[in-house]
Amino acid sequence: MCRHLGWLGAPVAISSLVLDPPQGLRVQAYAPRRQKHGLMNADGWGVGFFDSLSQGGTPRRWRSAAPLWGDSSFASIAPALHTHCMVAAVRSATVGMPLEATATAPFTDGRWLMSHNGVVDRAVLPLTVQAESVCDSAVLAATIFANGLDALGETITAIGAADPGARLNILAANGSRLLATTWGDTLYSLRRDDGVVLASEPYDDDPAWEDVPDRHLVQVDGGGVTVSPLDHKPKGSR
Repeated sequence: MCRHLGWLGAPVAISSLVLDPPQGLRVQAYAPRRQKHGLMNADGWGVGFFDSLSQGGTPRRWRSAAPLWGDSSFASIAPALHTHCMVAAVRSATVGMPLEATATAPFTDGRWLMSHNGVVDRAVLPLTVQAESVCDSAVLAATIFANGLDALGETITAIGAADPGARLNILAANGSRLLATTWGDTLYSLRRDDGVVLASEPYDDDPAWEDVPDRHLVQVDGGGVTVSPLDHKPKGSR
């Protein structure tokens, strides 16, 4: 259910992360190699990024409900777009959820970008949050934004306790930090000389890719990469 990728490091062309790699998100849209749920990710795509012109750290976004592999306009522009921090995703929509750009990650609160790889029962999420779409991922993102990203681990473990069948792989960025969770699906990290990639699956066969264990929280910032286990039995679970 979706593939996503995050970057934090030196400015690079967006195409070098999303389109150019031999098994990048464009290929993962129609032929993912390590996807546990679903066969394709043809229900939309999105890229959100920070650049040197972003006013007040406001992220920029480009989203579509069409498959990534058919978007020639994005393919022509992506080599000219450079970013030091990015979240990108290709979508496989949950059954019954709308097919529209607003239902496609990354979602934002104006400061953070966020993608959700998985599925969650909207009945366990608050009805009061202001989401970009009625889809489960958008409501989940709005819930996380409302709780604050510093409480990401606590929010995920609480929702996971309320919906045992949920898959809650989150990827978020604010221009200086990447945060991610593993909860029911895959995540890998690649520490390059110029930065760090977090991705649902490797975009090439570099042996330096590392598997992030299930039910862990990943934090990437100027101090490096930290991976810590999520509490399996949170207090006060909703």
